[in-house]
Amino acid sequence: MNNELITKNNEQVTHFMKSLERMTEGIEQLAASCRPLLSGERYLTDKELSARLKVSRWTLQDYRTEGRLRYILLGGKILYRESDIEKILEEGYREAFRLER
Repeated sequence: MNNELITKNNEQVTHFMKSLERMTEGIEQLAASCRPLLSGERYLTDKELSARLKVSRWTLQDYRTEGRLRYILLGGKILYRESDIEKILEEGYREAFRLER
């Protein structure tokens, strides 16, 4: 029988605490990025959509002006339905092909 006293400096305790800190950080990041649904729908801001699509906010403005993107203007803030964006991306999807030589 081993009567070793386990303290906070113990290697196993230290490893456990570091793992717990990493999990906590991950949960906090997830909670910060997660939003509740509004009538079963998620909405994205200009900033969020431009980051996801890897385009500038000016490009999004052009798409709105050209009528390519549906949007909601609410109190000066632009919102996009996530389902509308997914639909546009699906419609624009093209299968890969290889030209025979």
